[in-house]
Amino acid sequence: MKKGLKDILFFGIIFTIIDQVVKIVLSSKIIVNQTYVVIKDFFSITLVHNKGAAFSILTGSKILLILIGIVALVGLIIYIKKLEVIDDIDIFTYSLLMGGIVGNLIDRIVYGYVIDYLSFKFGSYYFPIFNFADICIVVSVIIMLLRMIKEDLWR
Repeated sequence: MKKGLKDILFFGIIFTIIDQVVKIVLSSKIIVNQTYVVIKDFFSITLVHNKGAAFSILTGSKILLILIGIVALVGLIIYIKKLEVIDDIDIFTYSLLMGGIVGNLIDRIVYGYVIDYLSFKFGSYYFPIFNFADICIVVSVIIMLLRMIKEDLWR
């Protein structure tokens, strides 16, 4: 196994563990739909069970969402194996992505839903509640997009 892939797997597991530990702790301390205000009118912890994907799309499509997660994970591993050069930013980015995919995939397989808990309010707008795994996925995609834009600008 290539060194880069080993590092990605290692750190991906670390991000997955962080995600799962937070979800287990919060699930043991908070009941579903209970809210703890952290910063008034801005940030709270609200435990919800999301049976869909982002923004609750595909609600009730558990098997499809599990298959999408597995395909995404396998596709990511195949892509990483084909990379000739893997730098530290790649390792961080793909570890985040892998950890996020696996974290939410575990929830779907074990519980049938994803445990979400981070709730933000901007004025009268409530952003959809999300979790650490979602942050990992979004941050990894942003990094990949920024790197692609940077590469295009250097050409």
